[in-house]
Amino acid sequence: MSALINLSIKGKDGSYKNYTVSISDDTNDYGQNVVMYVSQTKEQREAKEKKNYVANGSVVWTDGKIVTATKKEQVSEAVADLANDLPF
Repeated sequence: MSALINLSIKGKDGSYKNYTVSISDDTNDYGQNVVMYVSQTKEQREAKEKKNYVANGSVVWTDGKIVTATKKEQVSEAVADLANDLPF
């Protein structure tokens, strides 16, 4: 089970920095299978720029499933009611 996780961490100044966490099926020589690095833009990935690694570790527990998160569309009740009142 390989997975990529995108996350944002809020700094002391209130700004957010984006990171990517990669979970691999294989472990390295130190028994680690997780790395975290500063997220890259599509252009940086295509240019094969070097990743800025900030952490590494290992998975300590899993239920065997990782699901992809999807953003749910939020529609206010007022907008939904308005749409229901349209004559067409």
